[in-house]
Amino acid sequence: MTATATAPLAGVAEVDIRIEDDASPIVRLIGRTLRDSARIGHTPETLQRSAGTVAIRSHDTPQAATIAFGPNGVDVSGGVVPEPDTTVTVDLNARFTPAADPTGDPDLARDVLQALTPPLPNWREAAQRFWDTARSLPGMPDVLIAVTEGPDGLEQAVIGAGSTQYLIAGDRDTLAGVFSGADDLLAVLFSGVLGIQGTLSQLSVMTGASWKVRYDV
Repeated sequence: MTATATAPLAGVAEVDIRIEDDASPIVRLIGRTLRDSARIGHTPETLQRSAGTVAIRSHDTPQAATIAFGPNGVDVSGGVVPEPDTTVTVDLNARFTPAADPTGDPDLARDVLQALTPPLPNWREAAQRFWDTARSLPGMPDVLIAVTEGPDGLEQAVIGAGSTQYLIAGDRDTLAGVFSGADDLLAVLFSGVLGIQGTLSQLSVMTGASWKVRYDV
């Protein structure tokens, strides 16, 4: 384990959340999600556990990872260790929604699943953070436009300046999920709850931007 991120927990000590070099997508997704939880002070009692191993399995792919809690932080690695304290099977494209009953320690499983589902940020803040993270990618449009339906009608956030633009429309929760990395852009698009306006080449670039945010690469 050499890739380390130290995230401050609100009102408590910092916690190291480490992932391995050349980490797989599931490891990166778990690591990024736990760092999001740590950054906002979500479930600090779970993230500061001094012991415990949790196997995370994808419900529809061979992907699997292990979260190991220790006195010096949290390690996330690919694969499953022998005899983890608990095993949870989740839908990786549904914000770690359980797809089966956990095995092993049910309390640890419950706590980890809660840590893996931090509250979504405000959709405008998420859009700005998405832009700040991905705007330097080759081929990114000059302007990102996010559109949603508010209590007083349509609301939009226009970020950037220039001649090329890309529009993404959806409800607030959907936009926050995509822009924060909690949801995969293509998976949400194919589900039919997201609207886009742009070229195919821009969709390719925006997909890469989504993965950059989602997997913290």
